Amino acid sequence: MNDGERRTAQRQRTLKAGKIMLGHGASVLDCTVRNVSSTGALLSLPNAATVPAEFDLQFDGETRPCTVVWRRLARLGVKFR
Repeated sequence: MNDGERRTAQRQRTLKAGKIMLGHGASVLDCTVRNVSSTGALLSLPNAATVPAEFDLQFDGETRPCTVVWRRLARLGVKFR
């Protein structure tokens, strides 16, 4: 890990469809998983500012509980809980 790098796990670039599940699936937002590691992911979606701090992310047939670590325009950095 270099001085500017805070990630604890190697990222793997990807371009996969994902779903942000809110309220136990009561509301669903489509997103793109841009990269993923064993500890988190980078998501892109047009309305990133409206996503709550915690949600479930569904992709690759799995559902992972997430916490938002950072937000920028149409991107979210999340860690898996």
